[in-house]
Amino acid sequence: MRFHDRADAGLKLASRLTSFANRHDVVVLALPRGGVPVAFEVARALKAPLDIFLVRKLGVPGHPELAMGAIASGGVRVLSEDLIDELGIPRAAVEQVAVRERLELERRERLYRGDRRLPMLRDRTVILIDDGLATGSTMEAAIAAVKQYQPARVVVASPVGAPETCHRLHALADDVICLDTPDQFQAVGLWYERFDQTTDEEVIDLLHRASQQVGADQRVGPDQRVGPDRRVGVNGDVAAGRTHRSAPTPTPLEIVRTHAQALTGDAHDYDALLNAVGDARLVLIGEGSHGTHEFYRERAFITERLISERGFAAVAVEADWPDAYRVNRYVRGASGDADAVAALADFERFPTWMWRNTDVVDFVGWLRAHNDTQPVERRVGFYGIDLYSLRASMAAVLNYLRQVDPDAAMRARQRYACFDQFSEELQSYGYAAHVGLTPTCEREVIAQLVEMQRQRAAYASRDGRFARDDFFYAEQNARLVTNAEQYYRSMFRGREESWNLRDRHMTDTIDELLRFLSSNGTARIVVWAHNSHLGDARATEMGRRGELNVGQLVRERFGADAVLIGQTTHAGTVTAASDWDQAAERKTVRPSMSGSYERLFHDSGLDRFLLPLRDDIALAGALADQRLERAIGVIYLPRTERISHYFAADIASQFDFVIHFDETTALEPLERTVGWEAGEAAETFPTGL
Repeated sequence: MRFHDRADAGLKLASRLTSFANRHDVVVLALPRGGVPVAFEVARALKAPLDIFLVRKLGVPGHPELAMGAIASGGVRVLSEDLIDELGIPRAAVEQVAVRERLELERRERLYRGDRRLPMLRDRTVILIDDGLATGSTMEAAIAAVKQYQPARVVVASPVGAPETCHRLHALADDVICLDTPDQFQAVGLWYERFDQTTDEEVIDLLHRASQQVGADQRVGPDQRVGPDRRVGVNGDVAAGRTHRSAPTPTPLEIVRTHAQALTGDAHDYDALLNAVGDARLVLIGEGSHGTHEFYRERAFITERLISERGFAAVAVEADWPDAYRVNRYVRGASGDADAVAALADFERFPTWMWRNTDVVDFVGWLRAHNDTQPVERRVGFYGIDLYSLRASMAAVLNYLRQVDPDAAMRARQRYACFDQFSEELQSYGYAAHVGLTPTCEREVIAQLVEMQRQRAAYASRDGRFARDDFFYAEQNARLVTNAEQYYRSMFRGREESWNLRDRHMTDTIDELLRFLSSNGTARIVVWAHNSHLGDARATEMGRRGELNVGQLVRERFGADAVLIGQTTHAGTVTAASDWDQAAERKTVRPSMSGSYERLFHDSGLDRFLLPLRDDIALAGALADQRLERAIGVIYLPRTERISHYFAADIASQFDFVIHFDETTALEPLERTVGWEAGEAAETFPTGL
């Protein structure tokens, strides 16, 4: 098979890729320069976005034809450490080659892409295209580099290739499509009638036209311009002509306006979101503050639909395990609490309003009513995943053991006595252990957990409908004690370490819940926590300073089986305190700052909407540039808002979906304080100026 030119090759190649047409999760990446005209035709036929993926081979010093690694678009570097060690190449020499190739790659990136960023590749099918595969070394490097972005699949496609090369790439990619693999391959150019060098101008123009023509049906005509005084014909040849003035690229604001899905309050508002969840086992729903009514209300509504329509088995929340377990027993019909308010009574630790509020009461009431219609084995649970309950968890372990094994209870009491001298001030234990003023309790709490795990079969098999549940509850409390002991010691070693330990504990608890609830099938869980815990930390300023979070860990462990949803607001009111352990106040949320995602969403003029970042590549690309993002926890300090409540983030990589409410209201605590009832005084009080 001989092709007339690269455009002809692209059309023929597209005919073999029709199974990828009209799919929202497909991205076509061309290897410049020769791969771009081929990929342009493929992307247009498939109605898929086109971009380039630049790869520069790192050649062995003195033997540049032998690759010791590669660098690629997006700052990816892949090294063949075995080859480097085998040849004894000094690390300084590797870095010299890498710097040289990086400069050339960055030059081409600026030339071809300008300010545009690489599209999001995670969980997408990426089709890598070149005009031919001779040795395949560049494509091999591209595959390795693309895999760093965690795509769902990598497909290699080429009009022609050496048989041994196409065969070898099958072991590296999920699929390899070579239209022709002639035995006497020799060189790529022999299989084209026209094989002129593709110019930089042609690459730039084709990329621009592709961005304008996603979804277009007609083929590019002969009068499309390449650049000043140049034009490209149907066969890719360049001739003299007039200057082509292309349509301006839509701004992020324009794309948000046209791609956002309006929320009207209709019962079907989130149909598209539920369809997008598909078979995912975890749906993480965040919040931009711990005190916003709309965040709690919409999160509960989505969760109710996931439970009733999609069979989700549990809700795991950013709350202490013992406090939430009382709610769990109530909603599953296993407690004596009269109503939802009574079931929430154990939430006594600051901030009480985070769970003792009217929105949570409404959801807990709904969950109990739903469970009352279900058999015991299908009743949905409510669990806490946080680790601040060291004292309460120790008490729960002791209480359980007194009922099932009094001797074991005595041993547990002796071990936990290690904390007795510190009363309720566990931070003082952490400090004393950190500076060596007292031995740590680490060995004691681990010994207790290990003993309980050894007795799992005996304890969990005792008579009674809830024996297995009761043991799981006690075991998790023992595990929490071990992690909380580490947490309080880590508090004095730096914020990053204590934050990471806490979020690992929350993720591990989700893991344990999945295993426990999956004994009768595959369980699915909804997770409620703050955006800062559930959005992928790698896409934020947090990640750059060494912090990880639940969103990152869940994506690393579960991949596409997890869906991350964030919620944002521009202005309104919020329930929050002015300092730790102070009373709840109804505070005014300042309008979002210029340069933030919240301000961009406000400027769209839309009141309430959903952004499907995972499934809308154009939207994700428009929001991929880093901006400020607001985070209000249980404390809100508007006078120091930029420092206290904003961080830099790439929201398109941080979340799969974002829900925005332009103006929001404070949630209602069950115990209203004077500060909450009165609300916050205007900033101009008392002058009115």
